[in-house]
Amino acid sequence: MKSASVRGCAHGLAVGVLLAASVVDVLYAGNDGTSVLPLANPVWPTLAMVLVGLAAVLWPAGRRPEWLTPQVRTAVPALASALLTAASLWVRGVVVLGPGEITILLTLLFIAVRHCPPRWALMCGTLDAGALLLLPVRGDVTLSSDVMGLEIIGLLLVGLVSGLAGYLRSMDYRRTVAVTETRRSERLAIAADLHDFVAHHVTGILVQTQVARMMATTQSQDHKQDLDPVLAGIERAATEALASMRRTVGVLRDTGPEAADRRPVGDLAGIAELIEGFATPGQRVVLRRDPAVSHALPHEVQAAAFRVVQEALTNIRRHAADALHIDVRLREDTGRLEVTVADDGRGSTQLPAAAHGGGFGLVGLTERVSALGGELDAGPRCGAGWQVRAVFPARNS
Repeated sequence: MKSASVRGCAHGLAVGVLLAASVVDVLYAGNDGTSVLPLANPVWPTLAMVLVGLAAVLWPAGRRPEWLTPQVRTAVPALASALLTAASLWVRGVVVLGPGEITILLTLLFIAVRHCPPRWALMCGTLDAGALLLLPVRGDVTLSSDVMGLEIIGLLLVGLVSGLAGYLRSMDYRRTVAVTETRRSERLAIAADLHDFVAHHVTGILVQTQVARMMATTQSQDHKQDLDPVLAGIERAATEALASMRRTVGVLRDTGPEAADRRPVGDLAGIAELIEGFATPGQRVVLRRDPAVSHALPHEVQAAAFRVVQEALTNIRRHAADALHIDVRLREDTGRLEVTVADDGRGSTQLPAAAHGGGFGLVGLTERVSALGGELDAGPRCGAGWQVRAVFPARNS
């Protein structure tokens, strides 16, 4: 919440600076020496250029038409600025070189390098940089020392903005790759879990089938009805195996050779053991389990609940080691299992940065919970602390 507020203030400040600089351009262009209002003829080309640039920069993302792509937003104002510069040289007129147009072109250069598709980023970035570097020669093609000094400053600004945008673009790419790899690894883990679930049920089917065959060959005709409970168990185990496969295999869109190093599958009983080994001196971890929560929940649901608690406790240890009270709740209501982990930490005591994870644990959990048709949300609590809450179907469907 705090970071969002700071981001909003910074965005508002940037918009205000851009608008103020644009107003300065218009006032300078229209000042005829008799009034501070923009009334002189040169104001119209500058005003048109400023309006086109502001529209390209400030048009709300949610309301942009489909044709207003980053390529169009960054190329059109740059071409308009270059044409304005060419016109000033052709007619030998005075066109204002103001802070508004400079700021707009630098902003568009940043957008081009960071957001345009790779094939267009170089072209659009070159157009914006070229239009910016042409500004000092408006009405002056002598390349005087003043013009050369402005060109050097322009080159420095172009280099700084392009470098920053390129760095942020590389960070975006790295994060996208990391999220993709996290989801892929989580799907491989789910595939391993699927193997464990189905192996468990199929083994039960095999054992009960052998028992049924043995009873069929050893018992008399009068005791054939004793086979019914065994056959019912076989039917139930087969149904559970198919249900596990149906719920899990839908998310397996990626395969790989990594068949080894499969993690053990946790369950509801493992949550209690996990909590017992978690608390440190001064901390109190409480498990509140609703009596309605059954031990016979599907294996994949128990594994997902275990993973939610495990990841939430790990994040508490990493980011809120000052938490004094941690509350873990398991509740079942109308066929849905709700798992909640809440703490009262303020984040004042954290592990060293080198001990932190990659920050994608919740991404993997979301993938796993969504695979079961559930939902996961995490966020700050009222007052202090953090809460992770997962809800997913608790019954076979």
